[in-house]
Amino acid sequence: MTFTAEDHRTIEKAYSELRDAARKRCTGAGEMELVQKAFEFANEAHKNVRRRSGEPYILHPIAVAKIVVSEIGLGCKSICAALLHDVVEDTEFTTEDIEHLFGAKIASLVDGLTKMKTALDENANETTLQAENFKRILLTLNDDVRIILIKLADRLHNIRTIEYMPEYKREKILSETMYIFVPLAHRLGLHKIKTEMENIWLQYKEPAAYREMTDRLNEFADERQRTVDDFIVPIHDIMHDLGYTDYKILKRLKSPYSIWRKMTVKHIPFEEIYDIYAIRIVFKPHTTTDERSQCNAIYNGITNLYPFKLDRYRDWVKQPKSNGYEAIHITAMAPGGLWIEVQIQTERMNNIAERGVAAHWLYKKLGGYEAGYSNEVETWLQKVRTILENPDANAIRFLDDFHKELVTADIYVFTPNGDPRTLAKGSTVLDFAYSIHTEVGAHAIAAKVNQKLVALSTELHNGDQVEIITSDAAQPKREWLEFVHSSRSRRHILDFLNEESQNAVQTGQKLLDRHLTELGISERINSIKKCLTYFKLESKDELYRRIGLGLIDLGDINRAVAGNPVRDSLTWGLKMMLRPLRAEGQVDRKKDYILEENVENGTASFARAECCAPIPGDKVTGFLGEDGIVTIHRRSCPVATNLASIKGEAIVPVKWSRDIASSFLVRISMDGIDRVGILESVSQILTVDFKVNIRKLSIESVDGVFNGTLEIYVPGKEVLERIIHRLGQIKGIERVQRTEFNAQ
Repeated sequence: MTFTAEDHRTIEKAYSELRDAARKRCTGAGEMELVQKAFEFANEAHKNVRRRSGEPYILHPIAVAKIVVSEIGLGCKSICAALLHDVVEDTEFTTEDIEHLFGAKIASLVDGLTKMKTALDENANETTLQAENFKRILLTLNDDVRIILIKLADRLHNIRTIEYMPEYKREKILSETMYIFVPLAHRLGLHKIKTEMENIWLQYKEPAAYREMTDRLNEFADERQRTVDDFIVPIHDIMHDLGYTDYKILKRLKSPYSIWRKMTVKHIPFEEIYDIYAIRIVFKPHTTTDERSQCNAIYNGITNLYPFKLDRYRDWVKQPKSNGYEAIHITAMAPGGLWIEVQIQTERMNNIAERGVAAHWLYKKLGGYEAGYSNEVETWLQKVRTILENPDANAIRFLDDFHKELVTADIYVFTPNGDPRTLAKGSTVLDFAYSIHTEVGAHAIAAKVNQKLVALSTELHNGDQVEIITSDAAQPKREWLEFVHSSRSRRHILDFLNEESQNAVQTGQKLLDRHLTELGISERINSIKKCLTYFKLESKDELYRRIGLGLIDLGDINRAVAGNPVRDSLTWGLKMMLRPLRAEGQVDRKKDYILEENVENGTASFARAECCAPIPGDKVTGFLGEDGIVTIHRRSCPVATNLASIKGEAIVPVKWSRDIASSFLVRISMDGIDRVGILESVSQILTVDFKVNIRKLSIESVDGVFNGTLEIYVPGKEVLERIIHRLGQIKGIERVQRTEFNAQ
């Protein structure tokens, strides 16, 4: 459809806003002319093309470019690449055309973005696992990290407009976003982008929870606004007494997603979250050589004024986070009992907190390291490059390793000489040894941690000082794989074991054949397929090799070939089916399928995932397995997010039928003050008022405080919520909530 005059005015307005933002980052008229040229080229290339929303397509690259410059802080070449990022993929122009018109660097950025889009596209080769696509994407970190930064901007704008996408694609994009792009934004220091992505994910995955969190936060802000303002007033006096006139104090509420996650993971109510409100003090330091001492002076002034929680003090200036974040954090109590988190930063620290890796490189270029700026971001990027350079062909293991590196917190330990080393939380003495040198790890036999002799399996903690004891006669052992934490350590151990076991494949094949014969299984091909799926492997040889090396126990083979027992343990005696299916029995991912019971013509049955145990009324997503079983997860389930990121092609859009008569097993946890008769009150509500069957009811009381677990069968979410509400009204019960079966 040809653009209207209104369309052209909208495009001009959007580009005008981009042009104003670009002037702040571009140096000189030449760079602005290049931006103008890129816009005109992209505008012509996308002429009369519209997005799903109906708006002109060119508005998307303009929006991406605005995020690149305003929210990430990149410059001219990145702005141009953002404007051009869809041209090669969606039009007849080639990368060579881009290079001829805009130079080699911009063409290289556009080429990387084009390959990334192709890898993520839903029409990519369906025989290729999505994990393989991600592997190719993440390899761009070895080329130019700006490609990832521009892609983050592209993904942010896409999920801002995700309402216009069909549901099956929405599920895939949201899961990819949470599994890879949110952790990437965090690790690259893009806090605002990370937070917005998380909130959009919650808004679509758990809309009721999002509305509840938003309403409660707004209500909390209205009630406590005056308290926070009064809390800030004396801090202005502290700043003036210390001689600061160029500073600002910013207020912020914790995000809906972060509140929801803390309540869900830690099983705590809204009222027990301390850092709902926070203020950030951002100041221009007197000098740049003693920023930490100046932050500490402000910290001392605040803690002399207000009570504070010592266990929540964090000095991220002395030891910055791996994404370069620096600040001093304290949690102080305002008059009236409100806990407020206080973050203290210089202007430089705040810019890095807002702009992440882009600001990191800017300060490095300007000599920021000589001014005391830490090199944590480059340290992390080097760790990433180590993973990326791993020649292991298993894409799923690669993605698991990378995701683990993204989401794992860091600890800081020291060599005997006092040199700091950064390790992932959960790392052991052996991980430390391999971080020093491969040979140190390979010949390690024990260590001294804080002068005390310990085993190689000992977990390390912040501040430990570690001395590795080695022996020339020592060598890697298979049991080391049970306690090493880092993928780097594991890879070196496996490399040694591979060299030691040349005949591992043949040995593993013989062991597996013998074991399947003992089980009475003659159908080898189907059993091997089940094993590959269960262990997330891509080839028979890899399966045989791991069995031969002892990395896969033959007992695990029994569970792999037996299939998923979930549908027997979590559905209650009724076979559930998907309907309708296409005549040829294949699932059309663009359709919604209805979860119904006792369907005669259905060809695909479903199983409830054991991890999240969905029930009618929950927002759910299905995943089609090789055995034709569609496993149903709640949309917010972390396992579902991981599956959708790794195997997006297996997503099946599903919805519950309104006519299901089955009851479903759920788990409820509760705690409170113990009293005589509380168990009887619980049983009365369940068996008499709601007439539900109880599979398990256990209550443990210690010093007058009890916690209990219920496992009951309910017809759906509506009844479950009514039960939880009624139980919460029982005298003595403080908290009741639904919990997952795998919750610790």
